[in-house]
Amino acid sequence: VIARILPEEDMPYLPDGTPVEIVLNPLGVPSRMNVGQILETHLGWAAHALGLFFATPVFDGAREAEIKGWLESAALPSSGKTQLFDGINGEPFEQDVTVGYIYMLKLSHLVDDKIHARSIGPYSLITQQPLGGKAQFGGQRFGE
Repeated sequence: VIARILPEEDMPYLPDGTPVEIVLNPLGVPSRMNVGQILETHLGWAAHALGLFFATPVFDGAREAEIKGWLESAALPSSGKTQLFDGINGEPFEQDVTVGYIYMLKLSHLVDDKIHARSIGPYSLITQQPLGGKAQFGGQRFGE
């Protein structure tokens, strides 16, 4: 969900003046049980600073201690957090913020691809009820 689109000059920025491109809600991490997203962000920041590329297989990726080591070798904070400044008034935020590089991709869930309606269509020979599902041009009972 995109909450707000701002011009680049209004986005928060790093101490070196680099603007942040995307701000994610931190409540999205525990609710989706996606701690790997935070680790990927830290590793991406270290990789960008060192000019390296990392391949992390699903169940055999970089460990947290390894990521901290890469951050330290890149002269970045081992916590993966840094001070951000408000792009509108230039004031620093109260808390350090997790920043980094992460691979983001748009999911193509569009209403036009998902919408389905039927008035008359095929019925099951056994139950004499409408078939289920969009693929069989079936129906969806109300309340389900």
